[in-house]
Amino acid sequence: MKPIADKIGGWLPKSAGPTAVPTNGEIMLIRVQIVIDDPKLESRLDSIFEPLDIAIATAPQDAVLWDRVNAFPADLVVIGRSSLPEPITDTIETILALPEHPEIIVISDEENADERTRLLIAGCTAVLNSGLDDSVLRSALSAFVTRQRNTSIERLQNQVDVPSAPRLSDFESESAGMRSFLRVVDRVVEPDSSLLIQGETGVGKEWLARAIHAASPRASGPFIPVILSSFPESLVEGELFGYEKGAFTGAVNARRGCFEMAHGGTLMLDEIGELSRHLQVKLLSVLQDRVVRRLGSEELIPVNVRVMAATNRDLQEEIKARRFRRDLYYRLSVVTLDVPPLNQRSEDIPKLAARYLDEFRIRLKSKVTRFSDEAIEALIKYDWPGNIRELINVVERAVLLCESDQIRLNDLPRTIVPALQQVGSTFSSPLLDVLFDGQWQLRSWEDVRQAFLGSCEHAYFVRQLGETKGNIQKTAQRAGINPRSLYDLMKRHGLKKEDFRVGSA
Repeated sequence: MKPIADKIGGWLPKSAGPTAVPTNGEIMLIRVQIVIDDPKLESRLDSIFEPLDIAIATAPQDAVLWDRVNAFPADLVVIGRSSLPEPITDTIETILALPEHPEIIVISDEENADERTRLLIAGCTAVLNSGLDDSVLRSALSAFVTRQRNTSIERLQNQVDVPSAPRLSDFESESAGMRSFLRVVDRVVEPDSSLLIQGETGVGKEWLARAIHAASPRASGPFIPVILSSFPESLVEGELFGYEKGAFTGAVNARRGCFEMAHGGTLMLDEIGELSRHLQVKLLSVLQDRVVRRLGSEELIPVNVRVMAATNRDLQEEIKARRFRRDLYYRLSVVTLDVPPLNQRSEDIPKLAARYLDEFRIRLKSKVTRFSDEAIEALIKYDWPGNIRELINVVERAVLLCESDQIRLNDLPRTIVPALQQVGSTFSSPLLDVLFDGQWQLRSWEDVRQAFLGSCEHAYFVRQLGETKGNIQKTAQRAGINPRSLYDLMKRHGLKKEDFRVGSA
């Protein structure tokens, strides 16, 4: 792409084209602001930056420095020494304090050791002499672009709260239906085709998208998730496509959109069914042409992005209701992945619960090491309307509340434990209902166990003493215990031998 000769200002994307795949690890669309007063040097730098897969911002040379620097959000500012007004330290500090926290490369016309030291101390990343050969300048500037790209990706990844790196192995399953689903997933990892991920709330649609991205050729690029319903409709367009300074009220600085941030990687559009019809048209255009136009700009920016969309809505029904465009649906759903809900793969629950227990045990520094058999059975028989997300919440809660080394029934929410009775489990017992007024499922296993054993013990010795008519020796012999132990048991249960003699009341 040729440089804009009339300096109208704007991003000049340097790329092989919308469908080009970044090479040499070049990912993330880095923006470079060139502030050079010498037209020949500016043109030369533009040519040097040409193959680096970046976007270059230009501004009128006769503008005030702050207007030129503030006009565009930049990751790297390349500025001529003559363009830096005194006091230099204050000028550099102000540029470094911009929202994007850009690095500063100063281009100087002469070698001056004192001046170079002064600029570096003030906060510049480097000072380069304009007399260097193009190959030397290109090598140096390429290194700075690469470093800035890696820093930007790391910053983006740190903004997302992901406890561990998603992997496709996270979805390994004992369920035949889930294994069949994963075979389809394996086939869509390598291609760049758009994916539509459907499923109930909480099934792990974003986690699956992250895992596919991590296993794909784009793994070294950014993964940018956007929850479309989390923004007011008036802000969604700017969030996706970016905007120029002054594009609308409140746009005090220019901002890159999510498509630009995802350059070389993957963009996930979550809750795509919430997108307005107006923006559906613009999104369709971007997906077809692979270029974006920021609000308030006429410049087109090529983007190299794989798009995944997710929804818990039935988009076919949305199309029938004329709330979702059919052509956009076909563009997004080259392959549709319907994630099975958790209640269709209950055989995976013990393994999943154990996995999340280990994660929270470490994170919360808990002594809990396992679930009791009864607790696992309760988890298996629960319907899980909130799917994986609800299971994670339940396990975290249980780890927090558990006071022993294993999670028991009383550590689980009341919405889960009654499931044992609802399905007619063998744990539902009239005897326990009597012992605990129908609330035994809310008691700890130790409480239930002691009450149950105590009741059986009482019934056993009442029957034995009745048959021996209160004879201690015979009762102890039949029970296989010594008479002293029998006396202790009778005392504990309030039993007296006189009550079992013939003729007693």
